[in-house]
Amino acid sequence: MVSAVVLLNIRRGSINEVADQLTDLKGVTEVYSVAGRYDLVAIVRVPQNDDLAMLVTEQLLKIDDIVESETLIAFRVYSRHDLESMFSIGVDE
Repeated sequence: MVSAVVLLNIRRGSINEVADQLTDLKGVTEVYSVAGRYDLVAIVRVPQNDDLAMLVTEQLLKIDDIVESETLIAFRVYSRHDLESMFSIGVDE
C-alpha cells in the first residue's frame, strides 16, 4: 500500500466542486478543506507507485480548477488503526 498526502490550491470559488471531483477518484480516501497555505488536502491510498503516478499526473490534471499541487509520499504510516486491512478490501493484488 502506497500512501500520499496531496496539497492543493484551487481556483477561487471552486473548492467544493473540486473536493467532490476528488472524492470520485479511485484511491482518494479523504479530502479536507483546510485553512492556511493550501485549500484542500487529499489523502491517497493506492496499491502501487504506478497507481499513484497515474492518479497525480493524469487524473488530477483533468480537474481544471486545480491551480497548484504538491504531493508528499509517505515512507511509513503511524496509526492506531490497521489501515492496510481497512483499505485492502476489494483490492486485487
